Amino acid sequence: MTEWAIETEKLSKVFYRKAPQEGKNNAGTPGGSATPRRGWWPLGSRPHSPKNVPFNAVHDVDLRIRQGEIFGLLGPNGAGKTTTIRMLCTLLEPTSGTAKVNGYDVVRQSNQVRQSLGTVLAGERSIYWKLSGRENLEYYAAIYHVPPAVARKRIDELLERMELAGRANDLVEKYSTGMKQRIAISKALLARPPIILLDEPTLGLDPQAARNLREIILQLKQEGHTILLTTHYMEEADQLSDRIGIIDQGTIIALDTPAALKRRINQNDVIRLEVSGWHAEHSDVLKKLAGVESLVANYQGSDSLWDVNLHVANSRAVLPGIIDTLNTNGTHLVNMNIVQPSLEDVFIQLTGKALRD
Repeated sequence: MTEWAIETEKLSKVFYRKAPQEGKNNAGTPGGSATPRRGWWPLGSRPHSPKNVPFNAVHDVDLRIRQGEIFGLLGPNGAGKTTTIRMLCTLLEPTSGTAKVNGYDVVRQSNQVRQSLGTVLAGERSIYWKLSGRENLEYYAAIYHVPPAVARKRIDELLERMELAGRANDLVEKYSTGMKQRIAISKALLARPPIILLDEPTLGLDPQAARNLREIILQLKQEGHTILLTTHYMEEADQLSDRIGIIDQGTIIALDTPAALKRRINQNDVIRLEVSGWHAEHSDVLKKLAGVESLVANYQGSDSLWDVNLHVANSRAVLPGIIDTLNTNGTHLVNMNIVQPSLEDVFIQLTGKALRD
């Protein structure tokens, strides 16, 4: 058996968008916006028609994920994470390249691939809210052809493990978000697949529920499962992942352990600022200062405060220029720290944006 649970070689996915008609808007009226409406095609046309524009959602992705590791796949919104996951679990067929899951080709051996996977996709209702937690698991156990006697035992074990035994007979619609996610993961584990794909598993969970779920993910690794994880929480990726791949614009731009990725920018200083009355033009001015390599500003959502992160070659040399720039147009520096680079700092340096951008 190969040491790789998942292998991809030049894996690519191209989508097609309808090309805009010059001088017409989406409704076909003259003089309007030429922005195309995604997913709408002329009657009888084909996606690869010359009238349609190709979009490379995933381009030449090479991955080797080892048996038994947790692999984090990170990227900003629209970077290609979910498209990659959907190709691996056979929901999308690759345009080109190859992918193998547990040694099986995702196109030619799709049934064996699906039997090797337990999948929890973000934003999809994969369980039935009008059934109880137990009824959901019984239903899916039948679909997965788990023998009834074995299914009953596994369902009891999973409900106990997920701390849902006391609510097993309640309708799922009465569950909290965290409980629904635990039932979804239980469903993915029913057939005891060797590989688990978790697409943003803690999205929308409260801190305690997210912590509990992270503990479950680590337990699954200890039991020998391979886990491919996507997440928008950088601390979560740092805590859980043995290795991390960073994808941007459909291409893998970095792949290593969290510690090795952070060592890449140890030569830089990271300046974190809390600023009141931030103006957009400050970004352009600060980026032009000698020694400033990257800058990301995010609104805190209250009191007109902004978080501003700068990566600089020498903080002592650049600080006077930063302070002079900020003391204009009613802007005030509220707080400042110089810190060691984090995984998020690596991400910002590589992509030029924060994870949720």
